[in-house]
Amino acid sequence: RVFHQHMLKVALAGLLLASGADAFAPLAAPAMGVRARATARVAPQNFGPRMLLGGETATRSTMKMLPAAPVMQRMPALNMASTATDGKKAPIDFQLIAYFFLWYLGNYFYNITNKLALKAAGGASGFPMTISTLQLGVGVVYALFLWFAPDARKFPKVTLDDWKKMVPVAFCAAGAHSFSVFALSAGAVSFGQIVKAAEPAFAAVLGVSLYNKKVSKGKWLCLIPIIGGVVLASVNELDFAWSALITACIANLFAAFKGQENQKLMNTPGISDRLENIGNQFAITTILAFIISVPIMLLKEGSRWGEFTGLWATNPVVSFNLLASGLWFYGYNEVATMTIKKTNAVTQSVANTAKRVIVIVGVAIVLGESLDPMKLIGCSIGIGGVFLYSIIDNLFPPAKKA
Repeated sequence: RVFHQHMLKVALAGLLLASGADAFAPLAAPAMGVRARATARVAPQNFGPRMLLGGETATRSTMKMLPAAPVMQRMPALNMASTATDGKKAPIDFQLIAYFFLWYLGNYFYNITNKLALKAAGGASGFPMTISTLQLGVGVVYALFLWFAPDARKFPKVTLDDWKKMVPVAFCAAGAHSFSVFALSAGAVSFGQIVKAAEPAFAAVLGVSLYNKKVSKGKWLCLIPIIGGVVLASVNELDFAWSALITACIANLFAAFKGQENQKLMNTPGISDRLENIGNQFAITTILAFIISVPIMLLKEGSRWGEFTGLWATNPVVSFNLLASGLWFYGYNEVATMTIKKTNAVTQSVANTAKRVIVIVGVAIVLGESLDPMKLIGCSIGIGGVFLYSIIDNLFPPAKKA
């Protein structure tokens, strides 16, 4: 247990370093910054916009490097070399792979610490809304720290109208987070992940029906093994509860809307320039989501605030895991938000499904649960479905309409 806590702290530090990489980019070596700016200025036609670790586009004004992450620094260079050779997009996006890895790692530890905090606080009958709100509050503190710390993340030049335009995303983010916490407090982690596996279907249907997005027939078919694999991986641990089912479905709906609205917001002319980077966009979203959640928390559990503060003061399992889960939640979600710039909402939801397979197996290892053959088969099918989804349009290009 002690070893696992040390590993958790080390991994948490790494994830937060990645999520705040753009904040500490000014500490990079000047020579590297000059070379990067010159490359973006002299030959922009050879290199499409590339996302840096902090979510910034490689332009003359924003090109920054992080000395503490030399491996990440080399990733854009690899992509640059391939594009300079043949003028085409690199066949393997190593930076995107790194984003997904950090996203999965953060979500894995978030699920563990979140469940421990909920269980120690009384489960579904305890303080799920208070915990979900305070987790957002931890993210707010971290975001403010990056803005006010010397040589850290620059405060965005957003207007009041920009803040208003970000409210829909924040509202969906608050709803998705709160109802997910409700679901995990009412049932097992595996059951919550099973229901949440339907998120790609929500995102696909909403994208096609409300946002004029196109999804090929091949990708529609790939949703079957992805969702089916997650179900198989968890079928022997199914802990059915109506409250968990309903709240997880509502969380899916909020998450699907959030993905589409977030992508829509980031593509809106003007706002992206004033935000300067994705880290600022996610920070503002978290602040607004926290403000939206506080009144609901007070209405639902405010009368028991004294009881919760007593738990916080006397039970370190509640306090430590609440703080840790809040940091994990902010870190992995900021990394996940970076992927939207390089992918679409449905792709992100599909990757989310594969992540659930990994979380189920990882939690089973930590809690000493058995990894039976059915669970392993389900994981293989789910992850295989994600890989097929990513290449299906290349193997079988959709027919173009005349």
